[in-house]
Amino acid sequence: MSIRVLIVDDDPLVRAGLRLMMRAAPDIEVVGEAGDGAAAITHAADLRPDVILMDIRMPGTDGVTATAQLTAAPDPPRVIVLTTFDADDLVHRAVGAGADGYLVKDTPPADIVSAIRSVAAGHGVLSPAVTRPLLELVQRAAAQPTGPGNGDQADRRLSALTDREREVAIAIAHGTSNAEIGAQLYLSTATVKATVSRILTKLGLANRTQIAVVVRNSADPR
Repeated sequence: MSIRVLIVDDDPLVRAGLRLMMRAAPDIEVVGEAGDGAAAITHAADLRPDVILMDIRMPGTDGVTATAQLTAAPDPPRVIVLTTFDADDLVHRAVGAGADGYLVKDTPPADIVSAIRSVAAGHGVLSPAVTRPLLELVQRAAAQPTGPGNGDQADRRLSALTDREREVAIAIAHGTSNAEIGAQLYLSTATVKATVSRILTKLGLANRTQIAVVVRNSADPR
């Protein structure tokens, strides 16, 4: 069956470019478009997409607010947030919104298609261009004395993990994919996926990016 995709961006040219990009993928079907977050929520309810490509900054209801509402609903779609990193506050909020992937808008078309397939299959996606600035942004906020995720809190949370789970969490913090983690640790991809799920449950987190933030904030992640 085709992967049903909803494109959300306030720029019609961007939407047209993304739609054209999807035409070359026989297993992906663009089922609709939306120009803001509020329309995205409405269209998602009507069209039931598998994956939503969500612009992070839009007038009215922004992409982060829409993502948080969509991922909180029963049987939510997968969401890939698209960003240009010129809206730091929104990027910070996106970490907690529950998106499954973060990509910059100038990601090559083949990589966006690959990300859609990966997210539809239940994996998280974080493009290399996003990893460092996103983590640095969150870490600056976490460095505040009253901020969540400081070193002591991160250490306490990681102490709940087994040695194997900690190894996987550290690999995630380095931007390593499930397949690469499996190769490094001599595990099957299915085992890695199951381990990631346990880590998310134990740490009370929503996605791989949040795992990476906790590891990076730890005084000693080893």
